[in-house]
Amino acid sequence: MIPAPAALEFDLVGRRYGAIRAVDAVSLSIAPGEFVALVGASGSGKSTLLKTVNRLVIPDSGTVLFEGEDTASLPPAALRRKIGYVFQGIGLFPHMSVGENIAIGPRVAGEKLSAERIAQLLELVELEPAMASRLPEALSGGQRQRVGVARALAGEPHLLLMDEPFGALDPITRAALGHKVRELHDRLELTTVMVTHDMAEALLLASRVLVMDAGRIVADATPQALLAGGGGEIAQGLVAVPREQAGRLAQMTRDGAA
Repeated sequence: MIPAPAALEFDLVGRRYGAIRAVDAVSLSIAPGEFVALVGASGSGKSTLLKTVNRLVIPDSGTVLFEGEDTASLPPAALRRKIGYVFQGIGLFPHMSVGENIAIGPRVAGEKLSAERIAQLLELVELEPAMASRLPEALSGGQRQRVGVARALAGEPHLLLMDEPFGALDPITRAALGHKVRELHDRLELTTVMVTHDMAEALLLASRVLVMDAGRIVADATPQALLAGGGGEIAQGLVAVPREQAGRLAQMTRDGAA
């Protein structure tokens, strides 16, 4: 039996901006069904690497393969039809209704989503179908981001890319939406790659964590391995932040009980 190709593969992918190597010869493979978190300090190259997948950033060198096909050989519209994309700015069109925003991807591809399908997508992200007729300005930030997730799922993608999707949300909304995205990942059998600067979020949601520094992958480990001290110095520097916070909260609880 011929093994299925990787969902996503980077082969010596690089991208420069002048003298800066934003992405430096990255090679890695992501299997179908994985939930991968890409973490690192600001400027480490994580968002740039993510955007090479759907050709929002064109690599200077190397190859990105999506389900075994070189993304450079695919028409951008056809490529993006198979990839859901959620980003921090949400990017809903303010003059369009929620339903029209959700349907925009298929519409560009020459397809029309039915009202029933739009209602189903809203229910997937725990929004009332009646919201389809509202304008984005009538929604809270968390609701708008849920619409952004519904829009990303409208084309029934094989791959979901998320670039700091929850960064502008309050902690309670952020945690709830992160849990929902992980649930949808499992239910819809997606492959998901999420960029985040929040290591606690990465550890809680992902099955695999990639740490970037200066354009390179410097750690590739499970959350359990990172919590056990693996991944190297840079990775452990990131893990130290939620670990220290958890320790301080535990100490406050002990002090309060004393």
